[in-house]
Amino acid sequence: MLKERSQEIEIMDDLEISGEVVNQTLRELNTINKFLGGNQISVSAFKQMVKGQEKVVLADLGCGGGDIMIEMAKWTRKKKKEAEFIGIDANPNIVQFAESNSAKFPEIQYRAINILEKEFTDLKVDIIHCCLFVHHFSKSELVQLFKQFKKQAKIGVIINDLHRHPIAYWSIKFLTYLFSRSTMVRNDAAISVARGFKKSELISILNEAGITNYKLSWQWAFRWKLIF
Repeated sequence: MLKERSQEIEIMDDLEISGEVVNQTLRELNTINKFLGGNQISVSAFKQMVKGQEKVVLADLGCGGGDIMIEMAKWTRKKKKEAEFIGIDANPNIVQFAESNSAKFPEIQYRAINILEKEFTDLKVDIIHCCLFVHHFSKSELVQLFKQFKKQAKIGVIINDLHRHPIAYWSIKFLTYLFSRSTMVRNDAAISVARGFKKSELISILNEAGITNYKLSWQWAFRWKLIF
């Protein structure tokens, strides 16, 4: 188990799933990310990347409830930086929840589109951000996506995703069994870890994508922070 990346499908991979299970899942994922420090990994990378920038446009792929963009927006407001955030998710039901969740932040807008479609590939932004998103794709898909991201993002790309490790797998399985009320979280959390990455796998993807200038570091709790 966990020697190779799992190909098991998550409930969240159903782009038409809707209802309270989606809303409950997004609320719980934000709680988990805050508790385990996942959100802060992305926010700290964002702060570092926008130093010296007067204006920035960020696209958040697989944006979920928009919570990380909210944290970024709070910081840019505090620093009086001009910022625009575009949350992108292929599931319109997730986008609907996110729009309500971030209604007090007009600098955050959303698009219900698939990143494999032309509407996205034609989009030019300063920063592309992905949190718990790229593990949904195969290696060959990620090689092409990384190439595309590199062309699209004027400043850079932030990837925040999971380290596939037995401790992470069994810990999240235990925690979600005890505390989660979402069937999706209880099903998907451990699968997500099993679809996560070893360091060598990410480096192999970067090499095949022709990306040599990058920073890859391990973060608590069992996360990879990749910037290129």
